[in-house]
Amino acid sequence: MHEERLTGVRVGVVLTGSHCTMGEALIQIERLRAEGAKIYPIVSYTVDSTDNRFYKVADLKSFLNQVTDNPLINSITGAEPIGPQKRLDVIVVMPATGNTVAKLASGIVDTPALMAIKAHLRNQRPVVIAISTNDALGINARNIGMLLNMKNIYFVPFRQDDPFQKANSLVANLEQVVDTAICALQGKQIQPVLLGSL
Repeated sequence: MHEERLTGVRVGVVLTGSHCTMGEALIQIERLRAEGAKIYPIVSYTVDSTDNRFYKVADLKSFLNQVTDNPLINSITGAEPIGPQKRLDVIVVMPATGNTVAKLASGIVDTPALMAIKAHLRNQRPVVIAISTNDALGINARNIGMLLNMKNIYFVPFRQDDPFQKANSLVANLEQVVDTAICALQGKQIQPVLLGSL
């Protein structure tokens, strides 16, 4: 018998515009739900409005409507009450783009995704980051370093996904999202956070 490790836990899932990673992220939403989590979907402006070669926005929203328990949050004003109403126990940002990481590290709040994170952090509750960006070991390395040292921020273990063709690129191992979230709820960073090559 499967033990549900997140029964009753309110998980905000923030989706940002690393479109090529979205399919894997949706699988992890289903896994979080299978562990008993109550899912609150939150999307950046890009995810909310941009059809691309990996998915159509209408199909994505249809999926989220079917597998989550709450209406989609796709505006800054919709995300802001997450803080004062203490709506969530943990936020999982997957995929987390370099743009989102850079703005979070700099305190910039100009999308529903960033407002959700900021509002949640005011309650000193955990935020899990599942990085997916081509510039993680380039100009964004300093921002990732800042977040690694920030209270209540936890990272899904990540690796270089194509070190010879895209030397600065990092991607999280989304198969570890559930375990990372469980550790984060206990105030722990899952280890190892740096993974070897595939």
